[in-house]
Amino acid sequence: MVIEADVAVVGAGIAGVSVAYELADTGSVVLLERESQAAYHTTGRSAAMLLDSYGGAAVRALTAASRPLFDEVPNLLIPRPLVWVAPPDQVDELRAVHADNPDLVAVDETAVRRMFPPLRPGWLAGALLDADTREIDVLGLHQHYLGGARRAGVRVLLDAPVLDGRHDGNRWRLRTGAGDVHARWVVNAAGAWADQVAQTLGVPGIGLRPLRRTAVVARAGGVDRTWPLVADVGETFYLRPEGTNVLLSPADETPSAPCDARPDDVDVALAIERVNAATTLDVRSVLTAWAGLRTFGADRTPVVGADPVAPAFCWLAGQGGYGIQIAPAAARLAASAVRGSDVPAELSPARFRS
Repeated sequence: MVIEADVAVVGAGIAGVSVAYELADTGSVVLLERESQAAYHTTGRSAAMLLDSYGGAAVRALTAASRPLFDEVPNLLIPRPLVWVAPPDQVDELRAVHADNPDLVAVDETAVRRMFPPLRPGWLAGALLDADTREIDVLGLHQHYLGGARRAGVRVLLDAPVLDGRHDGNRWRLRTGAGDVHARWVVNAAGAWADQVAQTLGVPGIGLRPLRRTAVVARAGGVDRTWPLVADVGETFYLRPEGTNVLLSPADETPSAPCDARPDDVDVALAIERVNAATTLDVRSVLTAWAGLRTFGADRTPVVGADPVAPAFCWLAGQGGYGIQIAPAAARLAASAVRGSDVPAELSPARFRS
């Protein structure tokens, strides 16, 4: 039996479920996920924050435009200030971050140590405080969209990789692991696999780069749940409380093929080494570690919009490390391309990037 739809969305991570939700009032939508569960890869492994000062101009515009949704849905956000810290060799980077984000407040070592006592004395050369950042309940956000999409009539097919397909001049004819799907539009929200999906359908890839990121939860003495997120501006580590433990990362970006990412012992050790150099936490005992793929476009700007050559083919890819915090606005941007409607004014800095 062939499934007929107006839109086929490929990928059921945060990008796919959010755009499926946005398009549900436009016509019939089918959501295709290659795995046996949604949000198995990057979305399900993200320790995301809502950071207005993170990323380039387009990312910051998408983040700002996403904020109303986060504020509207109860319990998606948990207050967690961000402190950008810099040792002496990162002072220039700190100045650049402040120039791009003049609302951030410069704070000295005494102020940082009041918020985060384990900062190693003498390590800090400068710091910036963003008091308006929040932790995001990633799975809560995903379920908001997935549940809403299902209630709006979106059909969700798991174990449904796109095996091949073509556009016949009128519709896309897809062969998937769950059967044949015919749709007027395809939205490619396949994360690290987005270039592969495009090429499978005869659409040229856009040079997406999956980069592995490692996260570690470790024991540390005297963890205070109110500590801020602490990140160095050179992006060599970040940390925050995780219950009575501490979550840390070496902020690694290791090139990878699309895969079920696994942490490397070297990256786990590097995270511990960098955090112990900057703090007195004396992290040693690792409770768990994982890795996910953050996929970037060539200019590290999300790739959102109708392909300039392929008919009725929309990209929603290359979100890098910003995919959760920009999901509401990026989904609206992609949906406007499928509908052929004007781009909302607040999203105008974010356009399709080839």
